[in-house]
Amino acid sequence: MFRKFMKVLPKQDGMSKLDWQNHYVEASRHLWTEDSKQFLNQLVQPVPGPFRDIAKHSIAAKIGQVALEKNAREVTREHCIEGYILATPRRDYKALITFLEKQKIDYTPYYDLLHSK
Repeated sequence: MFRKFMKVLPKQDGMSKLDWQNHYVEASRHLWTEDSKQFLNQLVQPVPGPFRDIAKHSIAAKIGQVALEKNAREVTREHCIEGYILATPRRDYKALITFLEKQKIDYTPYYDLLHSK
C-alpha cells in the first residue's frame, strides 16, 4: 500500500513514477507487435493473478522506455528482457532465468544487468 502511495507522489520534474509509467506505455504503444505482447504475457505469468496487471503495466512501461531510448522501430524480445530486468527486483531474476532457459533463449548478453543491481 505504501509503495503504491509513493508511486503517485510528484518528483522534482513534477511527474510521479506512475505518470512516467503511463507516458512510456502510451508513447510506445505503436511499437508493440503481437509477438512482443505475447512474450510480455509469458514473462509476467509467474506473478500472482491479483498483482499481474499492475506488474505488467510497470514492466511494459520500462520496456517501452528502453525501446524508445534506443529509437527502435518495434519492441523486440531483447527489449522485453532488458526492460523486465530493469523493472523487477533482483529476487525475480531466478524466475526469469528459469523461463529463458526453458525457452532456450540465450541470456548471456544480459549478464551485466542481472548482476549489477
